[in-house]
Amino acid sequence: MKPEGIHRTILLAEDDPDDIYLISEALDECRLNARLFVVQDGEELVDYLLQRGPYALADSSPRPDLILLDLNMPRMDGREALEVIKGEPELRAIPVVVLTTSSAKEDKESTYSLGSSGFVTKPVSFNDLRDTICNIGTYWLRTVDLPNEADQEDAE
Repeated sequence: MKPEGIHRTILLAEDDPDDIYLISEALDECRLNARLFVVQDGEELVDYLLQRGPYALADSSPRPDLILLDLNMPRMDGREALEVIKGEPELRAIPVVVLTTSSAKEDKESTYSLGSSGFVTKPVSFNDLRDTICNIGTYWLRTVDLPNEADQEDAE
């Protein structure tokens, strides 16, 4: 676990500007001491995680402690991106919580079978969204003992 005062990193993969804004505001209100990085489609998400292209410098793409993943995005959707993430040994330990407007049973089942850590349907009201984001953040960033990069390097 990171000591108190150390920032956690959340990577949000979301293409809707309104949702990006609302999730960012919710995270601020949760006071999770987390930095938020945003990518807008699955290809950009994979480039970020593999530090390719505009994300080649580690400062522009720190390893996330948590990924919040929308399913319906252009170029590469969330399902395809999740499959890539969980197929990469150096990435598969990063928790990925699907945060989507979908409540379809097929979407839930397929994302869990691909290795998602959770499936959450986006609430409609801001207050409910904030509570949901706070619950996700508190659990994944404060409660769970996540592996860090040093743990990953030791395992190799």
